[in-house]
Amino acid sequence: MKKYSVVILLLIVNLFTFNFPVFSQGFSSHQIDSLVDESFKAMPDQAGIAIAVIKDGKIVHSKGYGVNSIETKEKVDENTLFAIASNSKAFTAATLAILVDEGKLAWNDKVIDYIPEFKMYNPYVTADFTIIDLLTHRSGLGLGAGDLLIFPGSPDYTINDILNSFQHQKQVSSFRTKFDYDNLLYIVAGEVVKRVSGMEWTEFVESRIMKPLGMNRSAAAYARIPMRTNIATPHSSETGTLKTISADDNYELIAPAGGIYSSIKDLSSWVLMQLNKGKYGHELKNQIFSEQRQAEMWYPYTNLNFRVYADKNSGNHFQGYGLGWFISDMKGYIVIHHTGGLAGMLSQVTLIPELNAGVIVLTNSIPGGMSYSTISGSIIDALTGNKTRDRIGEMKTRLEKSQSNADSVLTAVWNTSKNPFEAGIDVNNYIGIYEDPWFGKVEVFKKGEDLYMKALRSPLLTGKMLFYKATTFAVKWDYSDMNCDAFATFHLNPEGKAIEIKMAGISPNIDFSFDFQDLHLKRIKE
Repeated sequence: MKKYSVVILLLIVNLFTFNFPVFSQGFSSHQIDSLVDESFKAMPDQAGIAIAVIKDGKIVHSKGYGVNSIETKEKVDENTLFAIASNSKAFTAATLAILVDEGKLAWNDKVIDYIPEFKMYNPYVTADFTIIDLLTHRSGLGLGAGDLLIFPGSPDYTINDILNSFQHQKQVSSFRTKFDYDNLLYIVAGEVVKRVSGMEWTEFVESRIMKPLGMNRSAAAYARIPMRTNIATPHSSETGTLKTISADDNYELIAPAGGIYSSIKDLSSWVLMQLNKGKYGHELKNQIFSEQRQAEMWYPYTNLNFRVYADKNSGNHFQGYGLGWFISDMKGYIVIHHTGGLAGMLSQVTLIPELNAGVIVLTNSIPGGMSYSTISGSIIDALTGNKTRDRIGEMKTRLEKSQSNADSVLTAVWNTSKNPFEAGIDVNNYIGIYEDPWFGKVEVFKKGEDLYMKALRSPLLTGKMLFYKATTFAVKWDYSDMNCDAFATFHLNPEGKAIEIKMAGISPNIDFSFDFQDLHLKRIKE
């Protein structure tokens, strides 16, 4: 989901370490406190962090640090709710696993058997697309294909728009051959749950998973949070100073892909159930899903990488993707994990089944909250006996370098760009309405002495257009919670009138969910 350099967050293959002694049973709470303190000192643009560690059936650490909001100063604790973003995907896989256990569907059933209007980019893929294909990021579509339907968010788009979009998306690899992270197909998976069970996915996950596990403060979407207290506010320092930004709370369409809000206390129940092979409750007599279903969810269907000789630092040989989980190895142990990110919110959940251990880290800051990975990895290193090193320092250096590079690119663009009227551009050649078959209409229009662009169905994407070079304009969106400004390059006919627009993000750090490059906007009206 929407992340600070989502490629870094969701395709993370190395777990991070810090220079503490290794203990076979993991860090003590005091050592975790010290690690967090060091993280805040190294990267002060952070608001809050919540950390839970599970070992041998017990919660051995559960604590909040920092604040829910730099404005209210309310402290983070174990009950503070955070958006867990793409860590919701494991819940979606679990809802389907429940239905498989009940005999209501099978993993290899065809999606069109449940959603007849489902249509991919060619007839063969449409006909052969299975439930497993919805969950394994091997569709043949590109990274984050169609994510502009859900980011930065608009209640105008519906499940029908999602289902209609895939046939218009560009195939970038052969079906089932390559990993490219996909959010929209998880939304389709949620629709399968609805059509099979007769319940909305949000109702199903709350009633069949959260309620039995006692996850009483958690909710499948922001609007469904039962108690509107102690909720972390997202923060960002991308513009230079840490500030609060808007929560992704406007609609429930994205819920199966990344809508859940939860706390480390509630997620500890989820992790304990996972480590107990689907069982929970007194003497583990109750079950969410069967051990067989869990084995299927933890199977690496899609390969990300493989090496015969292990990485010298982590002992890692492979990285794959199962059903809602990344799967890799470290020092001989299988590690089941996932990251998540929305604007101002980052999370990581990690399980080491053979050690009966789990680590949960939730943060509410971007990009300083990237420390969630360093903290998770430090604890995991201690559990697995992995080699330690100063990963907090490395992360700080990496972020500073990345931000410096982005700043230099953006400064060059904005210093070059100017008001098109002042540049002598005949804006009448560009004004009009353009349309993309999956995204919808975009209007280019005059507003006073400025030229503007707005997406008619995604109104947060409205912004001033500045002339850059040739037929390219730089669009500075009014939406600024994430750095997603874009280039708009016009193709002109022989008379000099614009007939289509191609777009691309400006910042090298732009989140991949802002897939402007996949738009093909053709002029339909002057």
